[in-house]
Amino acid sequence: MDKNHAFGEMPLPLFAPAEDDVVIPRRVSRGRAGSQPSYLADHRARLRERFMNGGAAAMPDYELLELVLFRAIPRQDVKPLARRLIDSFGDFNRVLSAPAARLSDISGVGPAVITELKIVEAAAQRLARARVMNRPVLSGWQELLDYCHTAMAHRETEQFRVLFLDRKNVLIADDEQGQGTVDHVPVYPREIIRRALELNASALILVHNHPSGDPTPSEADIAMTARIAQAADCMGITIHDHLIIGKSRELSFRAQGLL
Repeated sequence: MDKNHAFGEMPLPLFAPAEDDVVIPRRVSRGRAGSQPSYLADHRARLRERFMNGGAAAMPDYELLELVLFRAIPRQDVKPLARRLIDSFGDFNRVLSAPAARLSDISGVGPAVITELKIVEAAAQRLARARVMNRPVLSGWQELLDYCHTAMAHRETEQFRVLFLDRKNVLIADDEQGQGTVDHVPVYPREIIRRALELNASALILVHNHPSGDPTPSEADIAMTARIAQAADCMGITIHDHLIIGKSRELSFRAQGLL
């Protein structure tokens, strides 16, 4: 992390102590002790103004990421780091959802940057979740898909979650049942049904992701869904759907005639 230093004019390149020891070969005007160099302050002000005037759609991913990094690294040019992160993970969403261990492998990423990224990720997931919890799912299907993509599409390992619905198809619980590897997650039908009875749920929606990006179901996916459906049927619980979330699209077992 960079320390609070006063910047003044000097004939040699300015070395800005920072998380990645980036050299900033600029001459900058003197400001107050601990303040940003003027060129950084101007750049950040312009980006913030563009964001407020045009929203995220007006900015490429690396500039949106810069806005997030401003708070973590207050007195350093973060554009090179933003570009490194995008180059490493692919896009803004994948940067936010990248595991902390992988983020820390990127030069310039320290605890403050990881914390800031994870705060933004958590905020996005909580906002998307708030749009579907305690609301009728079938009348807000697109919001449900948006939430599933926000929470799961960019994970690097498989996650299996169950959405529990009451008799009016209102979403009453969203439980993560398990996490696995890049191509497998353990699922226990008995635990799913036990939880459904505990919640007095009448219906379920099963959701899991494919880190490969391709939501095509495997034979194991189909067999596992059949086992859960059989167990649920014995208890009078309906399985509305099983969604597989890919990078940019999802697959519905119901729409594919698999359920």
